[in-house]
Amino acid sequence: MSRTISPHNRFLTASPGRIFVATAMPMVVIMVMNGFLGIIDAFFLGHFVGAQAMAAVGVAFPVLMLLIALSTLVSGGMSSLLARQLGAGDRAGAGNTFAGAHGLALAIALILTLIFACCGWQFSLGVAGDNLPLAHRVWTFLAIMIFATPIQFWLGLHGDAWRNEGKAGPMALLSLGVTLFNIVLNYIFVGLLGLGVAGSAMGTVIAQALGLLLLAALRPFIGGMLPLAVLWRSRWTANWRSILALGAPVSLSFIGIALSAACVIASLRMHGGDDYAGQVAAYGVVTRIFGFAFLPIMAIALAMQSIVGNNVGARLLARSDAVLRIAALTALFYCLAVELLLIGAGSGLGAAFGDDPFVIDLIAHMLGTMSLLYLFTGPVLVLGLYFQAIGQPARAALLTLVKPLFLLPAFIIGAAALRGVAAVWFAYPLADGMAAMVAALVLAGVLKARHAPGLGLKTGVAP
Repeated sequence: MSRTISPHNRFLTASPGRIFVATAMPMVVIMVMNGFLGIIDAFFLGHFVGAQAMAAVGVAFPVLMLLIALSTLVSGGMSSLLARQLGAGDRAGAGNTFAGAHGLALAIALILTLIFACCGWQFSLGVAGDNLPLAHRVWTFLAIMIFATPIQFWLGLHGDAWRNEGKAGPMALLSLGVTLFNIVLNYIFVGLLGLGVAGSAMGTVIAQALGLLLLAALRPFIGGMLPLAVLWRSRWTANWRSILALGAPVSLSFIGIALSAACVIASLRMHGGDDYAGQVAAYGVVTRIFGFAFLPIMAIALAMQSIVGNNVGARLLARSDAVLRIAALTALFYCLAVELLLIGAGSGLGAAFGDDPFVIDLIAHMLGTMSLLYLFTGPVLVLGLYFQAIGQPARAALLTLVKPLFLLPAFIIGAAALRGVAAVWFAYPLADGMAAMVAALVLAGVLKARHAPGLGLKTGVAP
């Protein structure tokens, strides 16, 4: 395999700090715009359609999380391989990975479509509680989204390919334009044409199709390292096993987020008493705030992943270590700022979402308690995606899954059973602290192995 380092690969030549900022800032723009899109879409549905539409999208949330998880499974695994192959100058291997990811995404999308065709109506009726109008809305929304999964999955692949080729800036501009187009479409379909949840789904799919078309059509003009022709010159079954193994940790973390939320709602239902409705409303606002705050952390981690992968592939380990330190410190300071903001301004943030004093006080209490050790969230995620970037899925899985899939559900259920609903919110700082301890132990073990005589940090890249 060729190890020629491309002089045009800025990940390998620009200063670590400069290339990190140049890559991370566009990613932050993309993530923040995606967050705004979700908020604005919810506003359109609530304002123009009503509670039934909001309920339909709400009960469809687990399936949407599954689609995101499966998309991340393929795109995240591809990114880990692709960045190292590009850094090593292995264009043929990178082409196989890019094409293989397209084939894997298509296979998963077809399986999802068949499952929904067989079981979609039964699922929609079940989650709607035999409410036929609601079930029809759920089925319509999910049918449009699931039948268009090849577009969603391939859009993620092309966007991640651009990121790993050092084209985050142009990708951010395209993403901004497509997001604004999506907002306009949703306003037309939902607000003017009255298409309800179907209009919301159609606007999203059409905007995604436009984004995919632009990313593919502009590839010959961006000066990237992967010509579009590799998709028909390379095998669409290449590297499936490696892509799945490397993409699984981050993919499963999205499933863990859904599991933790389900545990909170179940605990509130069992132990919340007469205040259940207000507590669920407050928790819904809190999840939106934390979700929005999390997006820049993910942008920082993804930027680090691309730069580290390229430099590890080129055997420039000192540069990859420098980028890891920069990303971890950036995430630490950002999370500390978010923590202080949420603790100090919880009531003000709650008032922005309503005027019920009980709900506002609950939001402030939840935010202040849940964010007590939030400063560790970013560095742990950065370290987890670092191990994914260098081809170590076991360590990546440990760091990205231990909190959402194991610690949080256990602590939430245990706190509610032992101390009631008021104790549930302390599960979050407890899980953050435990996850930070696990990350510290993993990092200490790696550093010890790196400095031991005759040993080094395995990167997962063939010598």
